[in-house]
Amino acid sequence: MFEGFEASLVSAGETPIFIRRAGHGPALLLLHGFPQTHLMWERVAASLARHFTVICADLRGYGASGKPSSTPDHAGYAKTALALDMVRLMADQGFSRFSIAGHDRGGRVAYRLALDHPDCVERLAALDIIPTSEAFERADARFALSFWPWSLLAQPEPLPERLLLESPEAVIDDALGGWGSDHGAFSSEVRAAYLDALRDPRSVHAICEEYRAAATLDRARDAADLAAGRRIVSPLLVLWSAGGPLDTWYADAGGPLAIWRRWADDVSGRALAGGHFFPEQNPVETAAELRSFFLASA
Repeated sequence: MFEGFEASLVSAGETPIFIRRAGHGPALLLLHGFPQTHLMWERVAASLARHFTVICADLRGYGASGKPSSTPDHAGYAKTALALDMVRLMADQGFSRFSIAGHDRGGRVAYRLALDHPDCVERLAALDIIPTSEAFERADARFALSFWPWSLLAQPEPLPERLLLESPEAVIDDALGGWGSDHGAFSSEVRAAYLDALRDPRSVHAICEEYRAAATLDRARDAADLAAGRRIVSPLLVLWSAGGPLDTWYADAGGPLAIWRRWADDVSGRALAGGHFFPEQNPVETAAELRSFFLASA
């Protein structure tokens, strides 16, 4: 996997971050979601590396990246901390300014990075998400029943850790076979890698801490930024799953684009075929959309 990419473990200050890098040209950082690792980008990254210096990273706590201890307030796994990891990582790689695309949890790190470090971000793509505070404010029975990680993994330890470690296969199969996904889109090698990550107690605890931070610190930070009028200043591309929750649940609010326009001035995007994991299920179309958007500033 990732033929032609160089793998390395890079110091990001508080913890090492695992990356794969290839290509030349403007810098493009790709971030993954739950329950994935950087491997989710395998089918997209090679295409983008023809035009960009592509860096695929494992978030703090995930995959082969460091899993530092947390604190009672979960601050070590707040998106502010994860975003700072990425700023330091990209500086180490020679880039003080770069573009970024994030899917799922990685999308939340990406937009937080754009808010906290606006001078670092050229262009931003957020895949199949709305801002964290918006998701909580609009949560209903559909949300609670469809996206169990938000409530389950945010519970106090050790309950969610024990449940995930007891049956990581059930978690992976539910995620990759549900959420509008097609099990056949995931190779046996990728599924095995995702499964191995959920067999590591340190990683499982870190992931739960990240969800706890989302429900507390991240949610509060979002609300404070919105109230203060802080906005994403870089162009923002929003992509979401056709027929999925973002495509159907928020029609009364004008859909995902209208929600994101509460946060940014330059917003574009559309729905793509495929379930929640459309970068893996529909990599050709995903790569084409990202390539067109990010080349606009090249």
